[in-house]
Amino acid sequence: VNTRKHPLGIPPPSEKDWPEDEEDFFLLDPDRERDALPQPCRMINRLVMQVFESAMEVIERREMLQEAQKLKVQPKKCFPTAEFQVTERANCLAVSGKYVFVGLSEGLAAFNTCDFKDVCAWDTAKTEICAIHALDLGSECHVLLAVDEMGLVWLFCFHKESFLLVKILNEVEDISQRSTCVEEMLSRGGDYAGILLQGKCRNMLYNTKAWLEIYQLPKDSWLTEMEKSTGAAEGLAGSGRRSSCLSKVQNSTFLLQKLPVSAIQADVELDLPVLLLTVRPPKPITGTRFKGPLDALKEVDDDSMLGLGYNHLIKDSQWELQEAIFCSTYREYLEAEGVTKEEIPRHATFHFLLPSRILMGPEKEAQPDIPVGIGVHWDGNHNFCLYLLNHSLERKADSDLVPDVVWPCAAPIACSAVSSCSRYLALAGEDATITIWDKHLGYPLSVTAILEERFIRSIHFL
Repeated sequence: VNTRKHPLGIPPPSEKDWPEDEEDFFLLDPDRERDALPQPCRMINRLVMQVFESAMEVIERREMLQEAQKLKVQPKKCFPTAEFQVTERANCLAVSGKYVFVGLSEGLAAFNTCDFKDVCAWDTAKTEICAIHALDLGSECHVLLAVDEMGLVWLFCFHKESFLLVKILNEVEDISQRSTCVEEMLSRGGDYAGILLQGKCRNMLYNTKAWLEIYQLPKDSWLTEMEKSTGAAEGLAGSGRRSSCLSKVQNSTFLLQKLPVSAIQADVELDLPVLLLTVRPPKPITGTRFKGPLDALKEVDDDSMLGLGYNHLIKDSQWELQEAIFCSTYREYLEAEGVTKEEIPRHATFHFLLPSRILMGPEKEAQPDIPVGIGVHWDGNHNFCLYLLNHSLERKADSDLVPDVVWPCAAPIACSAVSSCSRYLALAGEDATITIWDKHLGYPLSVTAILEERFIRSIHFL
């Protein structure tokens, strides 16, 4: 009998027992050992898994972006509540009170926002209206400035659902002297209107291509005359209704319905607006016209041309010498970029300004809601000029209007804005610097410099 002296034991594992093809065999599931794919399939499986993992990363990233987008404030979607049907092509519109005025390819149209129906239309001149400005004067009276395709400015008064043409502001008899309107503006309250014109100016001392005209609108007399005409029109309409009872013909009824409106337009004669100011662009600075310093000081004491740079003692020969030195020094740069001759500016930005110490002074009193002046700056100019609206009308037509206050800036003014309260003024220069002025006190509140190589095209108060 063969017997064992020692118990049967399990030998310890050794490296010789490890498989040579896969070193991580002990991590594999023993139940799936026989399900392993052959080599080509394992490579394909690995590529498919990599694509799947990459796709999951993209999906997770997009889900994170969607969650972040949901946390942001979503804009409110607004859908139209009504439609206005027009017969012609609509070019522009303006809202005043309960009316919407639409400029059409032939004339004007007015719509009521209460019942969304057309009120009346004006197409007498068969002209295309390209821009409209409207303002509510009260007592169901509205003033409109409309610009047609030829640049003519039509001044309308809308009262009791009828248009009344007051005047074409820039109409001239000689067509060669015609000017075109570039910009139009109505002051708050409708006391004044301003239009920026381009063309050949009437009574102009030097050749210019742009100027600004400020008109005073006699709105009080308009309201009085409209109230009188309304009573007369109601009496005429009453007599028309009595006569309509005698006839049942539809055509005669239509004529009687149109009779009150035509009577209002024919009988009412409104006062014409008054031209207050004609602001022209600043003339280029030339050689001095003074014989000595004393003459220049006398001119400054008279408060003439304050701050525009005309009261200097530099002669024409000194200007020419300075220009020659500059051209010889920077000749290579000038030849590369080309020399541009200084031209008179053709565009201006203007604002109607309410009373302040700078314009009126502390001792003068004025109504707080009626403008007393305008602020103007021309393209490429450093000066912001302020003009009072109470200049004497007996001033010579050929004389240049001198600004009452001039605020010079370090760089040419690119754009400007006035706050709704008319106290704060923002000036943006071509050097990308924004200055906020307190117009009431006349000193700057802040100066902000934007990044370099930036040009500010517009600025607004919120």
